[in-house]
Amino acid sequence: MAEPLPTPGPGPEAARAWVADHLGHLTAEPAGRIRPSPRFRGGQQAADTALAAFDVTGYARRRNEVWPVGRRGASALSPWVRHGLLPLRTVWEHVAQGPPEDVRRFRDELLWQEFARHAYARLGTRNGRSLRYAVPERTVPAPPPDAVWDPRMACLDLASQELLEDGWVTNQTRLWLASHWSVRGEWGWRDGEDHFFRHLLDGSRAANRLGWQWTVGAGTGRPYGFSRWNVRTRAPGLCASCALASACPVEDRPPERPLAAAPPAPLLRTDPASSETAGPDRPTGAGRPGVVWLTAESLGDADPALTAHPRLPVTFVFDEPLLTRLRLSGKRLVFLAETLADLASRRELQVLLGSPVEAMTDRRPAVTFAPVPGFRRSLERLDVAALHPWPWLVRPHGGPVTSFSAWRRRSS
Repeated sequence: MAEPLPTPGPGPEAARAWVADHLGHLTAEPAGRIRPSPRFRGGQQAADTALAAFDVTGYARRRNEVWPVGRRGASALSPWVRHGLLPLRTVWEHVAQGPPEDVRRFRDELLWQEFARHAYARLGTRNGRSLRYAVPERTVPAPPPDAVWDPRMACLDLASQELLEDGWVTNQTRLWLASHWSVRGEWGWRDGEDHFFRHLLDGSRAANRLGWQWTVGAGTGRPYGFSRWNVRTRAPGLCASCALASACPVEDRPPERPLAAAPPAPLLRTDPASSETAGPDRPTGAGRPGVVWLTAESLGDADPALTAHPRLPVTFVFDEPLLTRLRLSGKRLVFLAETLADLASRRELQVLLGSPVEAMTDRRPAVTFAPVPGFRRSLERLDVAALHPWPWLVRPHGGPVTSFSAWRRRSS
């Protein structure tokens, strides 16, 4: 049985207390140590404010800058994109009037996010296996992150502290952390990916996992070699504050180790069930729904099921069996609680804790298709009254997802 929970109150402190009281037994840290991200607020209003403030001008030149923070050009919109508060199409259109080269480079990043979703929707949990090249696996657990990302190194300490405290790091510093973990340290990338997933507000098994695989060379055969050159280029002056500046452990690039080609998985080349991967292209189902079911993939006001049924009550279910396994950082759950509190100011909302399938049984919900394997498994066990299309930026096709370039050629 799913347990009804009170609706979270507005504001980060109310959300923190709510998570500590009701979900603290499911978080990575003890309930008393749960903190909200000091930088990111959950909810549609926060998402809209962040998007309105984003100016794409200069993005192409500054998108990979790391430090000083004022040099950065990254949009930092990904936490709201991840949870459907900012659909990719909305962000795509927001930058339409910007400088052409900045628009092109930024839209490339949105397309990469879409590519990651396509690959995950098609491959499911198989996207954790080797792609085009075989990556050696470490069979022993990785040491604690501080033992891999030496806190005496200013570059890695900056990135790892932002990960732990803010729940967000730039794409460039994600590469630094992942490369130092898996390419130089030769620790298994899955442990590192799990650590990212635990803390990132935008953590997903689509983009996060694909990013780690790109870093270790699973898709290209060329691992990303992080070195001091990257720091001097993207964070000029940071090395001067480093305790190891005169004995830098990353002075040179890590040794190059060629990767052997892996037997290609058939689903990488073609998808014989692309319509199932993509979900419906129009609302399906018969009968009258009793509730709108929102998932963590789509919590924004533009959710198709939410907008199609403006008078129905809304239900969100914290998946207790899943959260028990994942042990996410409390700040991720605080972000969701803030989002639900914001939604409750506009819609009648019920929050539950338990199994989503059990919670939705006999409710005949209206719901938006989610391009993740867990949702598709849930659909097989539920009587859904109305299934609404996922708002793809590019609808999935049956062609190759062996690489971003191959996918993009077929998608254009």
